[in-house]
Amino acid sequence: MTNERLRLIDILRGFAVLGTLGTNIWIFAYLGDLAYTTTSNYTGWWTLEDFLRMAVLFFANGKFLGLLTIMFGVGLEIKYQQAKRKGNAWPGVYVWTLLFLLLEGFIHFMLVMEYDILMSYAVTGLIVAFILRRGDSFMKKIMIGVGSFHAVIILLILVAALVGALNMSLGTYEGAALYESGTWLEQVKNRLVNFIYYRLEVILIVPMNICLFLLGVFLMRSGTFSKTEIGKKKRKKLFKLGMYIGVPLNLLIFVPGGAFDLPIRYLFAPIMSLGYIGLFGILVEYRKVEWLWSRLEEVGKMSLSCYVSQNLLASIIFYGWGLGLGGKIGSFTIVAIWLCITLFQFLFAYVCIRTLQTGPLEWLRRRAVAAVSK
Repeated sequence: MTNERLRLIDILRGFAVLGTLGTNIWIFAYLGDLAYTTTSNYTGWWTLEDFLRMAVLFFANGKFLGLLTIMFGVGLEIKYQQAKRKGNAWPGVYVWTLLFLLLEGFIHFMLVMEYDILMSYAVTGLIVAFILRRGDSFMKKIMIGVGSFHAVIILLILVAALVGALNMSLGTYEGAALYESGTWLEQVKNRLVNFIYYRLEVILIVPMNICLFLLGVFLMRSGTFSKTEIGKKKRKKLFKLGMYIGVPLNLLIFVPGGAFDLPIRYLFAPIMSLGYIGLFGILVEYRKVEWLWSRLEEVGKMSLSCYVSQNLLASIIFYGWGLGLGGKIGSFTIVAIWLCITLFQFLFAYVCIRTLQTGPLEWLRRRAVAAVSK
């Protein structure tokens, strides 16, 4: 039961990591213009090119971020239970893992991508690691409290946007030149100079992250990922939640004007993320596509290396210091590039798992944490 449960977790983590590029690739392809991940600059319907982009974002935007965040909470619970079984202090050595993740996130932010999520996960992980020591009752209060606070803020923004009290337009974007013709060092300098600006999202989503981390912990403790009948029933419930509630709410992404952009990404998307857990819990029982589950499992085992490498590859493909395709190709080509990067990551993970038994960044972190914790 344990091996199968852990396998499903790795498959979901791999699916989430590859899916995050489904949102990020539009930022790379349009040279940092966030408007291409929103509806804020649209007042009517779209062309076929725009519709394809929004269709991809319907499945990807916020959903894979939510799924990855939940799965990080699942991983945190696994580490917590391992520490308890071994009689080790908690969070103990795990603090070093999170601090190293914070450093990895900063390096990734500085050298590769300004919208890094690793730093946010490290900070949230440190907070939740100490919350775990207080018991289920305290955890539920925190989850409900921060989740409700987050939901109220997002809904207030939605109401303000709907009544016209808040303009959701992102305005004219003037940063394309930096990515189109600027050097890599100029981009690094820009990230460092505008560190606080680029990290605002990280600060704003900490309450959501805490809630989703704790949700992952409770899903793990309730046996949602187990092979038992109880686990199967729980996954079917999550699938129905995603289908009947998550999908209708996320279809609001096709309403132009920007009012629903934040609620979809930061409130409705995690509901659909739970549906993905249920969906994959059902699909992995079909062995005819075992090769796909194996590839996703391998990506999940080295999710950090795959996350960083996919953003590095996208930078090389789209930015001016690389191939310079940013702003020059349409949605169909962008989706094709996303699929090609995904296939490359399948190969990358396949080779690494069979040679190192882990990813290169995971191997480096393990060695570093072992060295400082002696």
